[in-house]
Amino acid sequence: MRTLLVGLDAASLPVLRPLFDDGDLPTLRSLFDEGAAAPLESQIPPWTASAWPSLYTGKNPGKHGVFDFLSFDGYEWDIVNSTDVKARTMWEYADEAGLTSVVVNAPVTDPPREFDGALVPGYLAAEKPRCHPEGLLDDIEDDVGPYRVYAERETDERRSDEAKFRDYVELSHLRGRTFRYLADRFDPEFGFVQFQKTDAVFHDFPDDRAKVRDIYRAVDEELAEILDACDPEAVVVASDHGMGEYDGYEFRVNQFLKERNRVVTARGGQDVPSWFQIKDSELTDESESSEENGDSGTQLLSAVAAAAARAGLTYQRGKAILDRVGLAEFVGRHVPVSVVFAASESVDFAASEAYLRSPSELGVRLNAEGREPEGTIPEGEYDAVREALMEELRAATTPDGEPVFERVAPREEVFEGPYAEEAVDIVTVPTEFEHSLSALVGEQFGDPEPWNHKLDGVVSVSGSGVDADADLSGAHLFDVAPTVLATLGIAPDVEMDGETLPCVSGPEPETYAEFDVGGRVRTDDDEVASRLADLGYLE
Repeated sequence: MRTLLVGLDAASLPVLRPLFDDGDLPTLRSLFDEGAAAPLESQIPPWTASAWPSLYTGKNPGKHGVFDFLSFDGYEWDIVNSTDVKARTMWEYADEAGLTSVVVNAPVTDPPREFDGALVPGYLAAEKPRCHPEGLLDDIEDDVGPYRVYAERETDERRSDEAKFRDYVELSHLRGRTFRYLADRFDPEFGFVQFQKTDAVFHDFPDDRAKVRDIYRAVDEELAEILDACDPEAVVVASDHGMGEYDGYEFRVNQFLKERNRVVTARGGQDVPSWFQIKDSELTDESESSEENGDSGTQLLSAVAAAAARAGLTYQRGKAILDRVGLAEFVGRHVPVSVVFAASESVDFAASEAYLRSPSELGVRLNAEGREPEGTIPEGEYDAVREALMEELRAATTPDGEPVFERVAPREEVFEGPYAEEAVDIVTVPTEFEHSLSALVGEQFGDPEPWNHKLDGVVSVSGSGVDADADLSGAHLFDVAPTVLATLGIAPDVEMDGETLPCVSGPEPETYAEFDVGGRVRTDDDEVASRLADLGYLE
């Protein structure tokens, strides 16, 4: 193998250094010590579904088309998939250069596209993913064992924390075993294996340093075996973003906009997905009848409704409320919560002037006439409305009097390319990523998730032809793809937003033929949506 790319979701030097110092990760530490390494600045937004496509295409979201976990068509939404990635991937550049690749667990790669080699999709694929070539999953399960993209219902209250965590460790080992099987079978020049649980462990087990250590140990063990089996000439380790503690607030953007008469709310219904809506769709075969529940069922519904009313919120973040009153498991399994929350308040997107559609988009969408199905802002007023709204957002402060945002900017200052107009109109970057955003209406501020994404990830490049003394300061997420291509002797694309890192040399950038993006295919996978809801990516 000429080049191995190891993707560590959410890895960063503040996380890795203590593990290196304690001797927990001998393989990873040796790669960092023997090569050139540095923090890797992520993009805006620094979230999995958009950042990984940026890493493996070398282009900003305005050029590849994925800005969030969700794809929007007017007010309608769908989970993003590979047909939303409208740019060449590293392995497609390699294919055009006559090289073979093996890719395991890369996010947003389902359904897989044709190329010379093998691909097993990762995050946002179905539990039993469609693989390339067709029939590959059956071969993997015959030789490696049962394959899964996700742990068993990762936030299922019915499973103990230890049982969930054992799944996380097993999945990390499964990625390594699968990659080695495919590398042996396809003998690729380029290999890419991604480990997702280095991110999920912080979301699901915040402040549990022992579990973080054990996940990284599992990854380190698999990496050692991969290096031994594949003997790559060059190894690139990279993350899509960093991870750290959030010490600020959850800022509820739609409530902020509602108080300024820019958001209109309505009773019942919701256009953006929520945990409640998705749970309702799962109850068709599980709901207990009113006869089975009797008076206790009625009392339960009343208790849930009362708890929601006291908290001042409804569909969005409802699971958190139910957790507090000990009812999440019952509601998630038995109660059609639309019965309880049918009269609840939610954003009426068609009637509003502007709104936050999805927190991980990191921005506000304007309901522009001629663009949105029922736009309320005339074309001639768009610029003035956007500028006024940006000034309002820049003035937003926390209860401590500190700015909520360190940057509020028009999208054209952040995104560039043929798909930039699909982004939010106003980009809002929380101050030092100490605050999180929410689409909630109700109270203005809440408590953020204890650990969440930070802007600085990490990169390491080691192996034959690598200048270990090179200064990688200023390395950016967009630089990973041209650097990987350089190690393979492939010219980067002049349309890439990154540059080859100075630790390696390679061909000068070239102009490639226009990429055939094809048509979009809907995800239509309730199981994937439910997992995103359980993990908190859908409120």
